[in-house]
Amino acid sequence: MDPLGIVIATRDRGEELLVALERLAALPERPPVVVVDNASGPDGAVAAVRRRFPAVTVLELPVNLGAAARNLGACLLRTPLIAFNDDDSDWAPGALTRAGEVFAAHPRLGLLAARVLVGSERRLDPTCEEMAASPLPAPAGAAGPAVLGFIACGAIVRRSAFLGVGGFERRMGIGGEEALLAVDLSAAGWELAYVDDVVTHHHPAEAGVRPGRRAREVRNALWSDWLRRPAAPALARTASVLGRSVRDADARQGVAEAVRELPWALRSRRRVPPEVAAAMAAIA
Repeated sequence: MDPLGIVIATRDRGEELLVALERLAALPERPPVVVVDNASGPDGAVAAVRRRFPAVTVLELPVNLGAAARNLGACLLRTPLIAFNDDDSDWAPGALTRAGEVFAAHPRLGLLAARVLVGSERRLDPTCEEMAASPLPAPAGAAGPAVLGFIACGAIVRRSAFLGVGGFERRMGIGGEEALLAVDLSAAGWELAYVDDVVTHHHPAEAGVRPGRRAREVRNALWSDWLRRPAAPALARTASVLGRSVRDADARQGVAEAVRELPWALRSRRRVPPEVAAAMAAIA
């Protein structure tokens, strides 16, 4: 079974990060961990990590790379499999061992989407319900339902597949960054599967999402459409967002941010295989 390590991208959540590292340190698998700090303020969290968890590799960034910080963590962490962990999440005991078994049995599996349980009551994240009921056709003997999306803190990737498609797009930051990566992995011929018996726990902050998160999700959804969807459905989905923006301030902000990078999106458009385009249409 291939070794598996953990990458955590963090910013200004020192207390939550230390709790997450405590839980990860107690895992029976004892995975190596890389923490990539996205230019956090001077809260002493990085120093505390180095003092309390000397085995953890810490990379301090001078600028906030958002989700793309995980790319740097994956480059540092040389294990064949990489589990992504947020600073407010942790993997269940035995989950990483089970994930390693699944990857070993499925050599074309590029990404495993785990079962995400939220909060102290361990409620199932609604996205997992959608993935479990995925309408996409799965190859014979697949690891689980075929998916074309995932929750970042509940994802485990084959390192070669992840880095081979370039990882997370730097412009997207955090919020809906998963969609483009899922499409690119699928277009490169990798399988993506939801595996219900690999479990992670998410402990979202009581204060809710950070300011600007919902606007970024709108922006990133538009960018993903413009970058990879065929022209007609991309235009149709854009029109739908524009209609919503009339009454939704977050959508208006997201549209404005997306339009500022429209030249980049058009230059970077790439045709996906017909079966991937069909899958994108099936889950629209």
